[in-house]
Amino acid sequence: MTKPKDLGGSFTPRGTTMSLSRMGYGAMQLAGPHVWGPPDDIDAAISVLREAVAAGVDHIDTADFYGPHLTNQIIKQALHPYPDDLTIITKVGARRGQDQSWLPARSRQELIDAVHDNLRNLALDTLHVVNLRVGGFTAPTAGSIEEKVTVLAELKQKGLIRHIGLSTVSAEQLAEAQTITEIVCIQNFYNLANRGDDGFIDELAKQGIAYVPYFPLGGFSPLQSSTLDEVASSLQVSPKQVALAWLLQRSPNILLIPGTSSVEHLRENLKAATIQIPPAMIAKLNSIAAVSGQ
Repeated sequence: MTKPKDLGGSFTPRGTTMSLSRMGYGAMQLAGPHVWGPPDDIDAAISVLREAVAAGVDHIDTADFYGPHLTNQIIKQALHPYPDDLTIITKVGARRGQDQSWLPARSRQELIDAVHDNLRNLALDTLHVVNLRVGGFTAPTAGSIEEKVTVLAELKQKGLIRHIGLSTVSAEQLAEAQTITEIVCIQNFYNLANRGDDGFIDELAKQGIAYVPYFPLGGFSPLQSSTLDEVASSLQVSPKQVALAWLLQRSPNILLIPGTSSVEHLRENLKAATIQIPPAMIAKLNSIAAVSGQ
């Protein structure tokens, strides 16, 4: 298996024994179009998961509302019984409508049911990490999250959850959650051009909390920048690889979970961990956010 240093080194969130390679894998794209239904080629999806683990990836990000249910079932089919050093990180707080919409699911019973759905479909007795998704699509929503975090803390006490994280939250909501239970990771919208969490990331690094950016490549509107293209050309790599490498150099507590349903793209993503961007080029890349008003 590849050494963690080949995947950007490793990070151990405070309060855990999880030494995670900084380059992980996001399973969202394993489902069908619009993250709904089965993939066109389930054997290809299984191959991507097995290739990721063989390459040294030791954490996979998923959710039972991907599919729904199907992504977790594919992970189970591909990798169960799981390697001892594989951490599976899932999310609760959402569900899918019959019209394929994304809906909140944050009542006490919905959160309990979601944890049990994840346990069943992943064939686990304890979920390694559960992220509570509480904000909007790309930004936190103001308000208390005490009741929701308390539900997960109770499930943690019962041994159904090992660690708890938060998704799409503010620093104030993190502080509130920390009065209830330990928080090991934050998963928020962040990338080279969308840097509203810069200060938050630095504070989390001081606390030893992992920061996992979702949509690291811009999401449904991929990053487009002549500066990004210029740097990529200079380094003889792809713009996507530069965007991922920049995140790894941004802060040591950042863990990446780029997703793909292609073994070829998986390998390209993982190679980004070996790219070192010179300081002058980092400065150029930092100007992208300034131009975009972030």
